[in-house]
Amino acid sequence: MELTGCLSELAHHTLKRDFRHIDPGSARIVLVEGGERVLPSYPLKLSAKAAAALTRLGIEIQTGAIVTGVEPNAVTIRRGSRTEYVRTRTILWAAGVQASPLGRLLAEKTGAEVDKEGRIVVQPDLTVPGHPELFVLGDLAHFDHQGGKPLPGVAPVAMQQGRYAAKLIESRLRSKSLPPFHYKDRGSLAVIGRNAAVADLGWLRLSGFPAWLLWLFVHLLFLVQFQNRLLVLMQWAWSYITRNRSALLIPERNADGSPAVVSAAGPSRLAAGGGNRTRPSAVKEKVES
Repeated sequence: MELTGCLSELAHHTLKRDFRHIDPGSARIVLVEGGERVLPSYPLKLSAKAAAALTRLGIEIQTGAIVTGVEPNAVTIRRGSRTEYVRTRTILWAAGVQASPLGRLLAEKTGAEVDKEGRIVVQPDLTVPGHPELFVLGDLAHFDHQGGKPLPGVAPVAMQQGRYAAKLIESRLRSKSLPPFHYKDRGSLAVIGRNAAVADLGWLRLSGFPAWLLWLFVHLLFLVQFQNRLLVLMQWAWSYITRNRSALLIPERNADGSPAVVSAAGPSRLAAGGGNRTRPSAVKEKVES
């Protein structure tokens, strides 16, 4: 969902004036959701607000839909008994990923159990069964000792698991022990686009601009140094004001149409007076010089 919002803003704002012969804003962006609503883990009201924000961005939402076929230039979608054939040149899959191959390799060496995603089923103390010296954390770990469902593969889970593992190792060195790992869910945030997000903190639920500000604050808070926070804040402020990105890639082609080189340039080098666009070769010369 967050990806579709980003794509819409790129098409309608960031790339709006970068081409002479195509209109990026005419792109059709389709979000295919297998469930009955977007953000199914969020409360119904926040889910509805997220869907409304996506619709305002010009995104077509198809819920209760399953992708049954993916081809180089098309996607087959089934909704109930109805099948739709959507022609497209760009397909972005975000419905699920496999864990690192390291998980299955480690399972072969230790005899540990893995789930269908390739994650290792760990003990309550995040260790591999039969191997208390091996810790598995983050999205490589299948931890289902809290509510019966595996914890999501998100950064807060991995950060808390890392701190727990460090404390447990330290406790072992002092011949002490710790209680089993317990994840503290401090809430969920999902950014949709410019000035649009949803936040579920349990005790507080926000949407729109307030949730977007909260999302910015939380991400700045987790940066390590003050200099990093200040730099990122300045970059975000510039992007917010100019609706632009710090770099663009321009692929060039040979006379026969085959790929040649890729030139990189900042946004200031892409614009020319009178509404014309700098030629890729000219941009390349500027970068090399």
